[in-house]
Amino acid sequence: MSQFFYVHPDNPQGRLMKQAAAMIHDGAVVVYPTDSGYALGCHMGDKKALERICKIRTLGKDHNFTLLCSDLSQLSEYTQVDNTAYRLLKNNTPGAYTFILKASKEVPKRLLNPKKKTIGIRVPDNAIAQALLTELGEPLMSTTLIMPGEEHAEYDPEHIRDILERQVDLILNGGHLGEHPTTVIDLSQGNVEILRVGEGDASPFE
Repeated sequence: MSQFFYVHPDNPQGRLMKQAAAMIHDGAVVVYPTDSGYALGCHMGDKKALERICKIRTLGKDHNFTLLCSDLSQLSEYTQVDNTAYRLLKNNTPGAYTFILKASKEVPKRLLNPKKKTIGIRVPDNAIAQALLTELGEPLMSTTLIMPGEEHAEYDPEHIRDILERQVDLILNGGHLGEHPTTVIDLSQGNVEILRVGEGDASPFE
């Protein structure tokens, strides 16, 4: 049975964020709120936790996983980014976007797209997600919580509890959210390609 934390959406309780971060460091799979619905997360170096997330979402090997970052300060450590791409990221983060970039050697291979060697980067505009990242002290491996056969992200934490309480370790209840996933922008090939239009405004990239 998973733990279920009621977290204030604007002023997340510090003790709950500390507990959540400690659980992630210990191998937990967590459901947490973002600015584009709920997401699944785990420690980026934890192979078993990643396998559990892949099972929940029935993800294939070609899935683009995402590193959730508190800001762009870690960008050069985990990705290869040119000046043009950096300006686009700086002008549009935090926000409901996932940016696909070439990964550095610091990113575990199992998180990479096997053909393109890319990784998603996300800087969320959500107080709970940001507080969790602050306590974690490093990026969080993340993927939008879209259940098999569904098109939209899960938005109701009570429903998530009903369907996943035996498959995840922790659910952070930040209230009802929007159900649109992030807008996905591929910057890995030196140009700008919109892969998915979601919650984030795509017009800056057209």
